Amino acid sequence: MLVGREITVLGAGIAGLAVARALALRGAQVTVYEQSDAIREVGAGLQISPNGVRVLRALGLAEGLAAIAPRGKAIALFDGPSGAPVARMSLEQGEYRFVHRGALIGLLAEGARAAGVQFRFLQEVERVVLGAHPPRFITIQGAEVESEVLIGADGLHSKVREALNGAAMPFFTHQVAWRATLPSEPDAAPVVQLFMGQGRHLVSYPLGGGLRNIVAVEERRRWVEENWNLQDDPITLRTAFAGFCPRVRDWLDVVDEPMLWGLFRHPVAVRWQGHGAAILGDAAHPTLPFLAQGAVMALEDAWVMAERLSRHETAGAAFASYKAARAARCARIVETANANARNYHLGGVRRFVAHTGLRALNAVAPGALLNRYDWVHGFDATDGAGS
Repeated sequence: MLVGREITVLGAGIAGLAVARALALRGAQVTVYEQSDAIREVGAGLQISPNGVRVLRALGLAEGLAAIAPRGKAIALFDGPSGAPVARMSLEQGEYRFVHRGALIGLLAEGARAAGVQFRFLQEVERVVLGAHPPRFITIQGAEVESEVLIGADGLHSKVREALNGAAMPFFTHQVAWRATLPSEPDAAPVVQLFMGQGRHLVSYPLGGGLRNIVAVEERRRWVEENWNLQDDPITLRTAFAGFCPRVRDWLDVVDEPMLWGLFRHPVAVRWQGHGAAILGDAAHPTLPFLAQGAVMALEDAWVMAERLSRHETAGAAFASYKAARAARCARIVETANANARNYHLGGVRRFVAHTGLRALNAVAPGALLNRYDWVHGFDATDGAGS
């Protein structure tokens, strides 16, 4: 039972806000602790596939999502240097949405507040202590907070994950990614465009509100800090894709403040719960951005965690059930994203053979390429059987 139960959530990102609303709607008294001084509507674009839309609908946010996120129509693959079409996958059979991360954060935050969630800002957590006592955390200001139930939605560098598993050492994938938004063409079709080349690829799609999203990935040996807030010189980005077709170069010519981050592989956590605490989203299973499922997995986690807490008498039983429902699926998604990174960056004869095969398959069976991911997009976490 959740009615009146006090639950603490660390982190006001997508995972934290979604689980906070899901719990509050079930009657829990939820407080979210966030290290920033406010909920920051920052970031770039996200693709929300049907499995994520189902969760937002179950949270009562479908109307708000439709107002801020255009519905996707297709994914188009191109050879990066020539711009020649490779394949096109229709998205008409499901509800796919393209949204600015900040807009989604704003929608979830508004929904959390409307459900009665309380927020505590400027609460940076120094460490989490778990043991034969209720979970507690200590802030950098020295405050010690104890909670009956503690949920770590505190991202890649989660203090709750560290308390459960010890320190983890991610490794650099030798890939970096730039993110940027730029003004979109007024008549831009809601299509994901993916341009593939040797050692690099670029993805773009319109976000609504007059914006276009750009994510560009390059393989390199040089290490880059794992940080979402490193501003890079736009000339470096343009130089990396100078050999791509005019459409890509035209987009990059108007990018003036690209953000750069190194892509690191983090292991999926071994322990997701214990001593009244649990983790979800990036804190549990960080993924590379090559399947567009990072935010969506966080939404799925949030729904399942809240549902299990409402079903079980103790947090320990609920969290164990939550991990049992989520671990295998999340691990498979992480590995699939890892494989996609390799497939996008083929060069020479390998790229020619691969693109020829994709064109042939797309001509004979247009739905086959997207159907490979039915197990991802067709999943319904809000169905008791599915979760």
